Amino acid sequence: MKPLSYITETFTESVIREMTRVCNAKGGINLAQGFPDFEAPEEVKQAAIKAIANGLNQYPVTYGDPELREAIAAKAWHYNHTQYDPQTEITVTCGATEAMIATLKAVVNPDDEIIIFEPFYENYGPDAILSGALPRYVSLKPPEWAYDSKELSGAFNGNTKAVIINTPNNPTGKVFSREELQEIAALCIKWDCIAITDEVYEHILYDGERHISIASLEGMAERTVTINSISKTYSVTGWRVGWALSSAEITSRIRKVHDFLTVGAPTPFQKAAAFALNMPDDYYIRLQTFYESARDLLFETLSEMGFEVTLPKGAYYMITKTDELMERLGANDDYSFGLKFIELTGIATVPGSAFYNTSDMGTNQVRFCFAKREKTLLDVRARLKRLVE
Repeated sequence: MKPLSYITETFTESVIREMTRVCNAKGGINLAQGFPDFEAPEEVKQAAIKAIANGLNQYPVTYGDPELREAIAAKAWHYNHTQYDPQTEITVTCGATEAMIATLKAVVNPDDEIIIFEPFYENYGPDAILSGALPRYVSLKPPEWAYDSKELSGAFNGNTKAVIINTPNNPTGKVFSREELQEIAALCIKWDCIAITDEVYEHILYDGERHISIASLEGMAERTVTINSISKTYSVTGWRVGWALSSAEITSRIRKVHDFLTVGAPTPFQKAAAFALNMPDDYYIRLQTFYESARDLLFETLSEMGFEVTLPKGAYYMITKTDELMERLGANDDYSFGLKFIELTGIATVPGSAFYNTSDMGTNQVRFCFAKREKTLLDVRARLKRLVE
C-alpha cells in the first residue's frame, strides 16, 4: 500500500473526546468535555419537535435556512453591533467546528501562516495544518492569561494570513479586552490579514465583563470572520448548528467549501435555532447567573483541595495547576494524572498538554468543565474530599 496522508501524522486524536470515552467506560462524572448535564430550554426543544412534525426533514438551503440567517443577522446587530446581509454574508454550518475548518480552507493558501493564542482549544492547531497553513503560537501567560505585545507583533509577518481569537476563551476563561482587540486589529490592518474569531461563549461572562466582537472595531468589518453556534448558549451541543459571518467576498468562498464538506446543517434544528436566537434578554441574564454560581462552587472546591486555580472571567472552564496532587498520586505527567484521577475519583478532566503545541507544555495542568448542575458539582466536591483526606 502507498503511504497514507502524512498530514494526519502531525497531530493526535482529540484528547478531550478520549477522556470522555474513558469516563463513560467508568460510569464517572464528565468534567472533561464541554457540555452541560442539564436539559436545553423546553421551548427550544419544542421548536425542533414542531419542525420535525411539520415535515421539515429534508435538505435545507445549503448555506442556511433563510429564517435562521435573518435571525443571526438581527442578533449580531443587537448584541455585537455588527451588520451582515443575510443573503450574501452568512453561512450556516454544522456547528462552529465546521465553520472554523471551512473558513480556513476558504482563505488559506499553501505556506500561509496562522497565529494562534496558546493555550488554545485543541481543534485550532490541527485545523490550521489540515488547511495547509503553518501555525505560529503566541503565549497567554497566567494568572491573567495576558499576551506579550512584543511576542504578538513579532509573530506577524508578510506570510501571515490570519489570527484566530477565541473570546471568551477555552480553556483559560480569558475575555479579551477592547484594548487587546484594538491592538490585534491594528496588526491585522498593518499586515493585511484576517481575524477569525470564535465567539461561542459570548453570553457566558462574569464579574461585569463585556463581550466585544473584533468585527465591530474600525477597519475590521471586511477582514473578520466571526464564528458562533447555538451549542453553548442554548445547551444543545449535539444539534450541530453554527455559522460564519463575513464579507460577501470571503463568504462566497466559505459557502463553496461548506457545500462540499457537509451540504447543510440539520433542517429542523435550524428552525429551532431561529427560535432560540429570539429568546428574550432575561434568558441570558439567567444563564450568566447559573454559570457564575457553578463557577464559584467549583472554584471554592478546587482551591480547598489544593489545586492552583485562576477564577475565569468567561466560558465554563477552569485550567488548574496540579503539581502537589500529581506528586501525591504518583503521576508523571498530566495524561497519567488524568487517568489516575478518573480511577480514584470517577471524575474526568482534560490533560493540560492537549491545549498546547508541544507535549512538554501544560504537563502540570488539567482543565475542568463546570457546565453542570449544583448536585453534580456537590458530588464532585464530596469525591475530592475523600481523595485528599
